[in-house]
Amino acid sequence: MMDQADNPQTVRSSALAAELRALVGKLKRRLREQTGSMDLTPSQVSVLLRLETDGPATASGLARAEGMRPQSMGSVIAALEAAGLVSGAPDPADGRQTILNLTDACRKWVGEGRAARQDWLSRTLEARLSPEEQEKLVEAVELLKRLLDD
Repeated sequence: MMDQADNPQTVRSSALAAELRALVGKLKRRLREQTGSMDLTPSQVSVLLRLETDGPATASGLARAEGMRPQSMGSVIAALEAAGLVSGAPDPADGRQTILNLTDACRKWVGEGRAARQDWLSRTLEARLSPEEQEKLVEAVELLKRLLDD
């Protein structure tokens, strides 16, 4: 009987997965280099993205959504408030709660960062890949999308 590790397709898939994971990590680092970094933690970035995507929320709502303890979320929010990225206002429905939202400065910083990353990637694709290679990349992106489809 053939062991999974002896199956050439399994070995190839495993090697491809390792190479793809490393490559995506390097691409993320390169894209991060294109913007002014605030040295945010992954938890802080996740909270900012959630507020941007889902809109204003309470600390307890963010903690539930992020799978964190409320105390841990409190320190994340405090750091984001200190950096001027998040602000809070009393909840009109329940004055005991605070509704958190992105500041205008944060929205501007996020937009500028996205624009810088988009610009770098577009220029790099054009400079380093021929039109034919760019077409191959279009096909590869479609395959990558299939990996993430639920």
